Amino acid sequence: MLQVLLARLKQGHRTARYPNEEPKLPDRFRGLPVLDPSRCPDGCRSCADACPTDAIAADGGLRLDLGRCLFCAECTRACPEGAIRYTTDHRLAARTREDLVLGGRGLRLAEALDQKSRRLFGRSLKLRQVSAGGCNGCESDVNVLNTVVFDLGRFGGQFVASPRHADGLLITGPVTENMKLALRKTYDAVPAPKIVIAVGACAIAGGPFIDYPEVHNGADAVVPVDLYVPGCPPHPLTILDGILRLLGRLEEKRPAP
Repeated sequence: MLQVLLARLKQGHRTARYPNEEPKLPDRFRGLPVLDPSRCPDGCRSCADACPTDAIAADGGLRLDLGRCLFCAECTRACPEGAIRYTTDHRLAARTREDLVLGGRGLRLAEALDQKSRRLFGRSLKLRQVSAGGCNGCESDVNVLNTVVFDLGRFGGQFVASPRHADGLLITGPVTENMKLALRKTYDAVPAPKIVIAVGACAIAGGPFIDYPEVHNGADAVVPVDLYVPGCPPHPLTILDGILRLLGRLEEKRPAP
């Protein structure tokens, strides 16, 4: 027992100081993409042709759909002029599907729920996690929110075993045909009012399986979604940031890239 206590003292403070301190992410981290249409030669479609999920449109102006983006960086490697680059900005969550499309404006960060919903969920949010056919990438990053580093519990968040004990659902995976009914029944079992969070490219738009007949291209084909968290998979801080914004716990403006 003494050795355990000594080891714990040696480890020191392990919980991240986020959101009081900005996280220090490595340069290799791929966060918010930045588009520079002025670098696009007329008629060039190199980035769009390289994208495996058709997340990029280069006809009539450069646009990128974060909901479809796998953050694979094939577009940056294919673009001869550097019109697309990835930053280390982890803040990606949005309230509507339309807000995830980058073009003439920057990303509109997720806004908080209405005042009544914030009173209900703001300090105690119980979520039932549903893997609707995921590869376990997003599921793993959701799982670490329970660890001492990210510690979702310090914000009142908790994952529960039963939808009947939940305030909402956190969904991962593209919603396979075999999971469609299960997801719907789970949603119906959550008492109203309730919220739904779609985490990852698969849960938003189908990910690499988009438009396959075996999947339904994301959660909002089956249930209404209140928060979209892009990524493949999204960083735990990206998920945490989105949840806190939804609850009105984060409202600061995005710094310039």
